[in-house]
Amino acid sequence: MVVMAQPDPIIARGQLPTLRQLHFLIALQAHGGFVRAADAIGVTQPTLSAGIKELEASLGVTLVDRTRPGAVLTQAGEEAALRARAVIGEVEALVMAMRGAGAPLSGPFRLGAIPTIAPFLLPRALPMLKAKFPALQLILKEDQTVRLLEQVRARSLDAAIIALPFDAAGVETAPIGEDEFLLAAPPGHPLLARERLSPEDLDGDELLLLEDGHCLRDHALKLCRLAQGRTSAAFGATSLYTLLQMVGGDMGVTLAPKIAVDAGAAAGAPVTLRRFSEPVIGRTIGIAWRAGGARRDEALMLAEALAGVV
Repeated sequence: MVVMAQPDPIIARGQLPTLRQLHFLIALQAHGGFVRAADAIGVTQPTLSAGIKELEASLGVTLVDRTRPGAVLTQAGEEAALRARAVIGEVEALVMAMRGAGAPLSGPFRLGAIPTIAPFLLPRALPMLKAKFPALQLILKEDQTVRLLEQVRARSLDAAIIALPFDAAGVETAPIGEDEFLLAAPPGHPLLARERLSPEDLDGDELLLLEDGHCLRDHALKLCRLAQGRTSAAFGATSLYTLLQMVGGDMGVTLAPKIAVDAGAAAGAPVTLRRFSEPVIGRTIGIAWRAGGARRDEALMLAEALAGVV
């Protein structure tokens, strides 16, 4: 007697959510309102609202609290959005794997980079990558480290160029190259007259740093062995360009990554740059990807290619 396998009743009734509905839910969670979410993904608000209602009907649960201002996901909605991101990520990985079967680093690759590396490394790296991997379609995103790694874990990014060391669960990293820190000071500053210069010679009262959230700030504090309370809070720059202009305005001194200096970050700023008596490796530039992710080998290939540029 042959027993025929019975189809899953949920599948048989056509109650599985569609990828489009899951995409709607993710957009709604990200933007907190039907109108903003619809604009972000290029559909009308009624279309998005109808799709969410269909998703709720297929799952048999309320996903969105519509009685509050905007659109607040319920606990079930938050859980569904988390799982939806994983599902979408796996489907995208499947598509990219099939498109690039037998040809790594071909097709779309979503790469993030932090602001203290992106404008100095990428302009030199992109022509090389295009020549080396002509079928590669890089989709670039610039953001701070924590947010980039959240997107790597959520599969919104395939990899991210960050500064190491950085301890983060759920990601793996590989080094690309070392970045030396230089002293940037106004012309005539007493530190420039020292025969020997070390990071410990810097006075926390006049050390200018990037604002909180930039890992370059943490690396500078660690190198100079300064507590947060010993640094001036009068000014927190949002970019290296601004930071060097403030040094040129005689507001203090700072540590400038060599990769930025070589790319001309100090051009036009009245600052003097000096190496420390013993070269100071301030940070390691590296690449991060999701632990166990399908694009590990490609991330390592990128690291190897970029090592020749750093």
